[in-house]
Amino acid sequence: MKRTAAVLMIFTATNFLMIFGCSSPSEKVETAKENVKEANKDLDKANEAYLTDIENYRKETAEKIAANDKSIDEYNAKLEKEKNSITAEYKKKMAELEQKNEALKKKMKEYKAEGKEQWETFKSQFNKEMEDLKKAFKDLTAKDKDVK
Repeated sequence: MKRTAAVLMIFTATNFLMIFGCSSPSEKVETAKENVKEANKDLDKANEAYLTDIENYRKETAEKIAANDKSIDEYNAKLEKEKNSITAEYKKKMAELEQKNEALKKKMKEYKAEGKEQWETFKSQFNKEMEDLKKAFKDLTAKDKDVK
């Protein structure tokens, strides 16, 4: 939103300068109107691109979270078949990973568009959390293979 305000101020200043540069008052007004229309079109395009980015990212992360859910379910099913002393520990760790996956799903669902800068920060943090979860799952399943 700060960026939007700055863009609008720049366009307003430009319009002001152009108004004083025109030869007649009607030309000044017409030029100002055209500049405002152009600024609004640019702003609308930027907002549309921003909202499209959010929607596309939500779709991508929904697919990744669904893949995590599937992997967790498959691994839990595998653990159910096995009856050894380590299984309980792995089930507990899998439950923790499942909670983190659900928390990420909720976090994405509840995100509200608050501006491009906040979006980029959110997306960066969310990507890191997704990678951390993926790594934790990979490490856990690798340890399980080493134990057997």
